[in-house]
Amino acid sequence: MNADTNGSGAAEKAAADTAEGTEPASAGAEGSDSSWLRRLLRNRTTHTIAAGVIIGGLLGAGTMAWQTDSLPLLGPAPCWDSLSDSTVSAVFGDRRIDVEEQKLQPDPRGRGLVYGQCRITSFKGDEDRRQLTIRVHKLDGLYGSDARKWPEEYLAAGMVALGDGLPGMGSSSRAWLAVPQSCTGRPGDFEGPVVVDVEMGPAGLDIESEYEREDRAALAHAAVDATNGVIRDLGCSGTYPTPALAKDVVTWKDTQPDAFCGIKDLSLPAEYRQSLSRMRIGGDSAPARVCEAAGDYPRTVLRMTTIEDPALAEVFSQDLLKGGTPFQGSNGRGTFNVTRAVYRARCQTGYVTYVLEQKDQLDKTGFELLRAMTPTYIEAESERIGCGPEKVTMPRS
Repeated sequence: MNADTNGSGAAEKAAADTAEGTEPASAGAEGSDSSWLRRLLRNRTTHTIAAGVIIGGLLGAGTMAWQTDSLPLLGPAPCWDSLSDSTVSAVFGDRRIDVEEQKLQPDPRGRGLVYGQCRITSFKGDEDRRQLTIRVHKLDGLYGSDARKWPEEYLAAGMVALGDGLPGMGSSSRAWLAVPQSCTGRPGDFEGPVVVDVEMGPAGLDIESEYEREDRAALAHAAVDATNGVIRDLGCSGTYPTPALAKDVVTWKDTQPDAFCGIKDLSLPAEYRQSLSRMRIGGDSAPARVCEAAGDYPRTVLRMTTIEDPALAEVFSQDLLKGGTPFQGSNGRGTFNVTRAVYRARCQTGYVTYVLEQKDQLDKTGFELLRAMTPTYIEAESERIGCGPEKVTMPRS
């Protein structure tokens, strides 16, 4: 294997994002006093409490240390000893941080799903500012709500591929990366991959700004660092490479009605062209390609997703099995209801899943847009990715 702020203004955000962390000096030989100090500092919540007690004793212990507002980090790095100094600095600047870390463990529901969580909060004085939450969990396509909440946040059009060899995506408020199956084992039926996901601030706040590239890169590095830490913690070998994100960010653009969502021969019916005058497309070369269309930016009305990763597509198993009225195609089958359609088709490279969601009703036509776009999107998208021809038949109203 080879946004996001909790109350900070733009000026404070810029200072936090651009401040350079101080690199640690090399530690001396570990005596008994030094070992005691490292054990103490394993709990990051002791940083502020123990400041007056331990800072004067560092020299006496024969240990060199570096100091910022968060005090020396002589113990393991945050989040399963994974986040590098440069990653922490890119996210939080030189502010004091507090870390709460949960040990990786089996899912308490007893289905063998890996679970763990780590949360880092930065402070300016006594006021909390940014907060980064990292979760490790297996996506569940049958029992839980992963088919709803997780795709809403982590399969959005504002996200881009993390780079070659990295099965994940990132934006300025969310990032995720799948742990290799060679480490976790092949997912069972209706199970998705084990993923490490990173969130900072409310979902959907990927607002185009001068900070978007920096925040997106910082979260991508956090996702890769944390996933490599999980791989190591699970006793597996190998690491993921440094992320290589596209230079451009995803922006809203005018809709091309005759090449809707950038897909040749996919036409947007005339009655919807005024309502869906803006669109954005994310995820090219990523595990999922996502197109969102809207009238009043950034209020998404229609989201259409193509997932070529069969393991990731398992998150929609419940929808595929009993999501609504069934419909057929020449190479697959699906279901649809008022707000969502899910279709899985056979392709030369494996199964491909198409998901269409209408998130708001339109005047006069209500939710008919979803029904109108489902067959045309599946057929045109199948051609685009080289799986066609596909012919989809929808049941009568």
